[in-house]
Amino acid sequence: MRFWNFSNKGDGTRVLRIEGPIAEYSWWGDEVTPAAFRQELFAGSGDIVVYINSEGGDVFAANDIYNMLKEYGGKVTVKILSLAASAASVIAMAGDAIMISPVGSILIHDPMAGVFGNESDLSEVIELLRAVKENIITAYELKTHLPRDEISRMMADEGTMLPAVRAVELKFADEIMYLEGDDMSDCANFSRQNSIRVTNAATQAMISKVKAELAQATEFIPAEPLYQRLDLIQRTLGGREQNG
Repeated sequence: MRFWNFSNKGDGTRVLRIEGPIAEYSWWGDEVTPAAFRQELFAGSGDIVVYINSEGGDVFAANDIYNMLKEYGGKVTVKILSLAASAASVIAMAGDAIMISPVGSILIHDPMAGVFGNESDLSEVIELLRAVKENIITAYELKTHLPRDEISRMMADEGTMLPAVRAVELKFADEIMYLEGDDMSDCANFSRQNSIRVTNAATQAMISKVKAELAQATEFIPAEPLYQRLDLIQRTLGGREQNG
């Protein structure tokens, strides 16, 4: 099962979608799969938009794709729909411009590996993981210009999840996007409309909570705090109606 798909938009822009686990079955040590990706990528020309929604996977595959996209002649625009985690975040760094959905996130963490063997085998894997981490840090550093030791700390332990606003603040992404129309026809869960629905659902939950507090009240409740909360709800709904 492939994790990538190439297509073309009506305006001539090329589209690359990277979805699901990266190189779940083969890539590292496999000459056929990387060659197939390269052949498809360089079979066309012009600007390309790369949509990413992936939990990551094989870092060697990600590094190879990163290099190919950097080598590609047209402008590469990366759009993170929901998640660019782990190896997928490395691919994202190849973009000349990186955009992220308001409900999207980037996850960075130390590389991991499973190994069975003796002390020598384990030592070799440790050295490999250290080298892999240095390469990943370089990809992040080239994009963000953050100090290497700071990036290393962010990757350590359980890693760091960067929601959209934080990703832009730290320059892992350039801007928050609001996609509409055909671009998001098969990704409706991550569209601007869906973001509004989530916000409105949260607002309705706030209203329900206020009503429940009133219904269960057994003693006097000051009116002012309730008025303030209801005013906040009204302003939130009003702003969404204007923007929607």
